Amino acid sequence: MIDLKEVKERMGKVSKAFQNELINIRAGRANPNILNKIQVEYYGAPTPLNQLASVQIPEARVLLITPYDKTSLKAIEQAIFASDLGLTPQNDGSAIRLIIPQLTEDSRKELVKQVKAEAEKAKVAARNTRHDFMSDLKKDNDLSEDSRHRTEDDIQKATDLEIKDIDRITDIKEKELMEI
Repeated sequence: MIDLKEVKERMGKVSKAFQNELINIRAGRANPNILNKIQVEYYGAPTPLNQLASVQIPEARVLLITPYDKTSLKAIEQAIFASDLGLTPQNDGSAIRLIIPQLTEDSRKELVKQVKAEAEKAKVAARNTRHDFMSDLKKDNDLSEDSRHRTEDDIQKATDLEIKDIDRITDIKEKELMEI
């Protein structure tokens, strides 16, 4: 028997993962979440940046990274250089400033393409989840024909809602990116 609560839960995880992926796409404004994936080599162990420093937004396009331990400043700077952010850290000896460049029209369009590609991946993941549940449903011989059809309809409705949610999230991110 397929639990519709589980179907909705797994579908919801798809949009959550999609939203987490979109956090990494910067929109020309300072957003501390772009630093979430940065790991800093600290005493021989990779450590998330947000555990080593506070991150503030003193201006609309500036991130200020202040390490709790000043000796980790150089390691933080190196980790930012090594990341795929494409930003140059400015070290003043006690903190690091990251200046987020203003996006050009072309770079905005490229980012929108990237968002749409991520949205398509998320939709494929939702459809794959639907496929998994439909396969499980076909293997269940204990269900009546009516129950099977009703459950198939419910799974399809959950998939449709998830895809609608992905489209909504995509539209919001596109507007954010195209905003000047």
